[in-house]
Amino acid sequence: MTHLSHTPLTLDDIRAASEVLRGVADATPLVPSPYLEAQFGHPFWLKLENMQPIGAFKLRGALNAVANLPEGTAGVTCCSTGNHGRGVAYAAAERGIRAVVCMSELVPQAKVDGIRALGAEVRIIGRSQDDAQAESHRLVEEEGLAEISPFDDPFVIAGQGTIGLEMLEARPEIETLLVPLSGGGLAAGVALAAKALKPSIRVIGISMDRGAAMYESLRAGHPVEVEEYASLADSLGGGIGMQNRFSYSMCRDLLDDVVLVSEAEIYRAMQTLYYEDRMVAEGGCVVGIAALQAGKLTLTGPTATIITGRNLDMSVFTRIVSGQDVTLGDITVKGMPYGA
Repeated sequence: MTHLSHTPLTLDDIRAASEVLRGVADATPLVPSPYLEAQFGHPFWLKLENMQPIGAFKLRGALNAVANLPEGTAGVTCCSTGNHGRGVAYAAAERGIRAVVCMSELVPQAKVDGIRALGAEVRIIGRSQDDAQAESHRLVEEEGLAEISPFDDPFVIAGQGTIGLEMLEARPEIETLLVPLSGGGLAAGVALAAKALKPSIRVIGISMDRGAAMYESLRAGHPVEVEEYASLADSLGGGIGMQNRFSYSMCRDLLDDVVLVSEAEIYRAMQTLYYEDRMVAEGGCVVGIAALQAGKLTLTGPTATIITGRNLDMSVFTRIVSGQDVTLGDITVKGMPYGA
């Protein structure tokens, strides 16, 4: 059920964010996928947020949040599974302030290195986003840094919502949006923008089937903690925060459905996007395609999804596209040569 009138943000907030991002993190390509259209019988578009300067959509929310910090803010902190930290590091460097990014041991080294390369400090704390979050809170209390949530911040949500604004303005005929779902900042913002412009549109959140915090929280009717697992969709890991103020209620009110996909289904979808659309993309990007290929969704008209980022471990990606086994913590995804 859609309840736009209940949401804490409005389309005006997203339009304001679009002005902040203009010329820096906006206007990424929205391209057709002839292969996916042929496979599923309806026009299918890919919003290429992997073309952002930091390689991921998270730059939008981070830039908008940092731009709205009070004058004199000494620095910023956040917890991140990778791409939000990269966005905050980029935005802080643009403004000339300190950035400290807190991450768990589950975050791939490639993402840690990418954040350090942008000039931020990185703190590796514990084996969960909750551990990293606690360190970020400590930095706020003891060092006076401003915390920027990866998803539960109105400026972050508005920044991510500009993606939905751009997609619907470019292709108003879109009937369904498939949005990767983690803490809900992307899904909440995109759903708000899309439904404000086109109330009939379906917005479906997609996540992995192990450690899907927003899915479990929506099912429980309140935020819950989940155990975190290594995943090909590592960017979708982490909790939603037990004191969640914005993204949980917005996802509850604006998403039409949430679908979960397995690691094997994500593996196959990463191969599909690579071989058919020639794209290097994180596992978290392809969950919408994975759900379609697994028969978990049926399309009724023009559809689009968001290719959210390209910041992945290339050694793992090489194993996937060459059909080799991939070990993820306590499980192994069996290799599948593409097309077999």
